[in-house]
Amino acid sequence: MQTKPYRIGTRGSPLALAQAHEARDRLMAAHDLSQDMFEIVVLSTKGDRITDRALSAIGGKGLFTEELEEQLTSGELDFAVHSSKDMPTALPDGLELSTFLPRADPRDAFIGRDVKKLADLPQGAVVGSSSLRRQALIRRLRPDIEVVIFRGSVQTRLQKLADGAVDGTFLANAGLQRLGMEDVATEVLSVRDFLPAPAQGAICIEQRSGDARIDALLAPVNDEDTAVAVSCERAFLAALDGSCRTPIAAYARCFNERISFSGMILTPDGKTAHDIVTDGMQTEAEKLGRWAGETLKKRAGPGFFEDWT
Repeated sequence: MQTKPYRIGTRGSPLALAQAHEARDRLMAAHDLSQDMFEIVVLSTKGDRITDRALSAIGGKGLFTEELEEQLTSGELDFAVHSSKDMPTALPDGLELSTFLPRADPRDAFIGRDVKKLADLPQGAVVGSSSLRRQALIRRLRPDIEVVIFRGSVQTRLQKLADGAVDGTFLANAGLQRLGMEDVATEVLSVRDFLPAPAQGAICIEQRSGDARIDALLAPVNDEDTAVAVSCERAFLAALDGSCRTPIAAYARCFNERISFSGMILTPDGKTAHDIVTDGMQTEAEKLGRWAGETLKKRAGPGFFEDWT
């Protein structure tokens, strides 16, 4: 029987803490455990500390996970809670994403300072975003506006917006909901018009592979539909060698025993895009995502990826 608290690793932003608390609360309910059986361990990551440059310029998604994964590997943490969309497709040896909490709203939210919708921004307006996917999609929809790099926590970005640094910005609607701040969204874009990042809205738990004790703890809170959908989207991403240097969008949805999938790759300027819509059996979700990625890669041709640096 476990007598000491389980150590949960997380980043320190308000959103990361909200996600860690959600994971803890679900585990407390699933096992009828008290809160003092869990210790939330906050670690600062390089991605949190460097906010004046684009992720693509300083190393990509792994910047948000390296410190947590080091302590997972050493045994100092029992497991770590992440935003699934922040996770690289290749994990360190001995670690795995074993558990996915029920997915929240996958859509992107636009927050305008003086207008409510992206379409209502005047020509020459400035929109801030740290995501190459969002930047490319914004440029695709509104080539007349300026897009600038905009990093920091949800609260930091909203303060910059209020201070007039930009005329609008985008955030994941799931993050706003988890923070109880969904009312700040002035427009929530449909997945059809603004395809999300792979795994957006899904919280995942990373653990050491083969740790039976943690397997048994986490299994009851795993949401199978979310796990299947995210596996499809991450397989698509992996087939394209996706990272924070690549404008890639994807969304999968489970229904009955089947899964539907939509994917897109774009040039950073948004001028050229290739998309795919397909479906298949949930039992072949990863295979479907991988096939979709390989299909778009062939369709685009090698010259399409030259700007992905």
